[in-house]
Amino acid sequence: MRSRRARRAAAFAALCAALPLTGCSAFSTDVRGGAEPAAVSPAPAAAAPVVMFFGDSYTVGKKGTLPENTYAAATARLLGWQVVLAGRAGTGFVSTGTGTVAFRPLFESQLGWRPAPDLLIISGGHNDARFPPQKVAAAARDLLDLAARRWPGTRRLLIGPLWGNGSPPPDALAVRDALALTAEQSKIPFVDPISEGWITGDHGDGTGNAPRYILPDGTHPTVAGGRYVAARLVQDLRRLGLTHPVRGR
Repeated sequence: MRSRRARRAAAFAALCAALPLTGCSAFSTDVRGGAEPAAVSPAPAAAAPVVMFFGDSYTVGKKGTLPENTYAAATARLLGWQVVLAGRAGTGFVSTGTGTVAFRPLFESQLGWRPAPDLLIISGGHNDARFPPQKVAAAARDLLDLAARRWPGTRRLLIGPLWGNGSPPPDALAVRDALALTAEQSKIPFVDPISEGWITGDHGDGTGNAPRYILPDGTHPTVAGGRYVAARLVQDLRRLGLTHPVRGR
């Protein structure tokens, strides 16, 4: 005579034979343990946005500045972005700095061959103040259009000149205005650190926040200044709905 366990196993096998092939999928092969729920795979985690910053020494840092101490890196840390930094000190939309290239060829060599990011942030104009505003605006429009053709669906943001000390001269304001108009014509957001008063006062006079956030060179941010600029930029990114950019949206 078969044991009770053998009789149970035989009955279970007969039940499975009478059902469709999927009929026993919800049951355990161990009849002592009863039915086991099907395994559920966890939902995949959302990927961090890929954001590229492109600019002059404010963005990539002056000579000797660690990349992780720039405002671009600080912004990425605050928002949980994957970040790529590109550009070169002294350069601009027209200005070639101490080298031989301006923004467009730098973009091509440093970023244009990469996979499309979710967001491209271009910051410039500080070093273009000595050039005619119309020429700067034309070069900026050319770069923005190139990025749009290269990466359809990538969000774009233009940041005007960052002025680190004292009142910006009229030629710098003229370049700022030309870039703001270019952004408007290109239908992309424009962030204006000058009009928003990110840096105030004068380092030499000990006024405003410049003594804390600007180096003695009167131009570049301190480490604390980079973090402060990042915090101000995050405020604008929240206002513009760009804290979690997704390409194509």
